[in-house]
Amino acid sequence: MDAQSLKGSSRTTAIQQVWASQLYRGATLALFLSGLGTSASLPQIVVFLVKELGTSMPVAGLYYLTGLTAPVAGYLVGRYSDRTGKRLSLFRLCAMAGFLGWMGFALSNAPWMPFVIGAVVLAFSGSATSQLFTAIHDDLKRNPAGANESVVAVIRMALTAGWIVGPFIGAWLAAETGLRTMFWATAICFVAQIVPLGTLSVSSSPKPKTTHATDRTSSLSWSDMVPLLAFTGLYVLVYAGEPIKYGFLLLYMEENLGIDPGVRGAVIGTQPLIELILMPFSVMLARRIGTLWLMCIAAAFGVVANLCFAAWPSATGMFAGQTLMGGVWGLYMVLGLIVAQRLLPNAVATASAIFMSSSALAMALGGGVGGIGVAYLGLPNVFYLPAAFSLVAVVGLAIMARRGVIR
Repeated sequence: MDAQSLKGSSRTTAIQQVWASQLYRGATLALFLSGLGTSASLPQIVVFLVKELGTSMPVAGLYYLTGLTAPVAGYLVGRYSDRTGKRLSLFRLCAMAGFLGWMGFALSNAPWMPFVIGAVVLAFSGSATSQLFTAIHDDLKRNPAGANESVVAVIRMALTAGWIVGPFIGAWLAAETGLRTMFWATAICFVAQIVPLGTLSVSSSPKPKTTHATDRTSSLSWSDMVPLLAFTGLYVLVYAGEPIKYGFLLLYMEENLGIDPGVRGAVIGTQPLIELILMPFSVMLARRIGTLWLMCIAAAFGVVANLCFAAWPSATGMFAGQTLMGGVWGLYMVLGLIVAQRLLPNAVATASAIFMSSSALAMALGGGVGGIGVAYLGLPNVFYLPAAFSLVAVVGLAIMARRGVIR
């Protein structure tokens, strides 16, 4: 059976579909490189600003506010992609923006340079991922099969895998070769994303026929966008707990609870392990329970997880919280993008770009709220804030699920 017929067969598994397609294989490797490079550098940015460029800690912490421009850049890239259908061409341009941005980091010699690079150049680099997923969506729509959504899950796992190993590699490179060399390595990861896909091109999926002469994607109304924006806003509330957790959980375990270093490392490693175990089953569970209802349950896991961090002061409580957070992201990392694309089916590139770039907005929100919260509430009470955010998301997702905004 050739690759094209294998992709279209209803009897093939998701892994077979991925292996049969140059697009899916290339996207899998590209997304792994993206996750690897990004997660290697992000934890080191504040250190670089303080140690290499001489900024103060409060000023360095403001860097993550540059993520506020990412949704705007994502929207612009997504709208252009929907108008032109140039998914992989835009992917390559955005990947090159990432290469130039991280190269600029490595060469920076003034404190203002990383801020400008982050707000302008790297804001567009994040759209490379959304363009890949849009190209995958288009190809799957042309070649429907029973495992289509599971294909997205398998490819999405590669991005998660990159995020798991990236921080360790980044910390090792920074310690052994220096921060600037580590940023060069990230730049290479971004440009290397282009290689697995070669000169491949993918045409956009056919648009539904309408009675209007004007293309639907060129005249999106506010009412078209509201469900997507509402869902993305709820996702941001859940995600905002991550920068709070990674900013203060290790510190809390070390200074307040006195947990051994090996146990602290095991606690942090619990979440990605649970994520990878759960991700292959997320689509199957969504079909049984309902996608939005399942995401509502996952947001409830986030509430309980943060309550564990805040009110269960022991290693057991930390493991319990991280296990529940693994459940949150094992579901959200696969289903979130699928829901976003369903909410704006006539402009999937716009939907993908808005949703994927919202993580930068969540980082800015969580970083700001966490910094203020820890000053006024202290540890571990700051974790009540992301619990409250997730509770709002539970309510919002339940309302969307009851209204049947997607099937």
